[in-house]
Amino acid sequence: MNLDNVIAVRKNKTIYRDGNRCIKVFNTEYSKADVLNEALNQARVEQTGLNINKVLEVTMVDGKWAIVSEYVEGKTLAQLMEENPEKKNEYIELLVDIQMEVHSKTCPLLNKLKDKMNRKISETEFDATTRYDLHTRLEGMPKHKKVCHGDFNPSNVVITEDGTPYVIDWAHATQGNASADVARTYLLFCLNGDIEGAKFYLDTFCKKSDTARQYVQKWMPIVAASQSVKGNEAEREFLAHWVSVVDYQ
Repeated sequence: MNLDNVIAVRKNKTIYRDGNRCIKVFNTEYSKADVLNEALNQARVEQTGLNINKVLEVTMVDGKWAIVSEYVEGKTLAQLMEENPEKKNEYIELLVDIQMEVHSKTCPLLNKLKDKMNRKISETEFDATTRYDLHTRLEGMPKHKKVCHGDFNPSNVVITEDGTPYVIDWAHATQGNASADVARTYLLFCLNGDIEGAKFYLDTFCKKSDTARQYVQKWMPIVAASQSVKGNEAEREFLAHWVSVVDYQ
């Protein structure tokens, strides 16, 4: 296993390319259960028929857990947007099309989105009254069983040379309400400082899927609270604003 070619460094993990294999090596403090759950998520989503990089093995590298997957040759939508800013809206429309394809699938063995959201809300630093309100809001949202990526953004979609899209990084995959997944993508655009892109993304999704904007917006405080658990201080402050909005306008 050759670990000379680093292709990405993320919090708690480093990703290498070794020929046609992608090796994600997690830091020693990373939970074994989370590593195994990510590999299991990815293996389960493979069965839906979506274009994703397949898991090849779970192993250990120098005492650290690692997931070995297929390497997908291509450019991410984030790279394409940066290289071709005049086509940004076109790429966002493609992002929405791919996300809708993800949401068209079901995968009964994935963890439930509502269970994960409830757990995350309980882990936040918000006061008991706010947490109660968030739990109550979540419980009142419609229960669906669609595949939700959980971190769907332009960096996690790779376009191959022949134009085939592949969705990568299934660590946060769940089954649940697609609009929660959309609310998260919207907030990820905002956290990246791209407010204009976020607005165009949400408008495009609502139009293409015939979904009321208000329906997605009702998820914003819940998803913001969930996202705040792993955010840095600046992100938590930004997300806290969304959580405090009683009814997002």
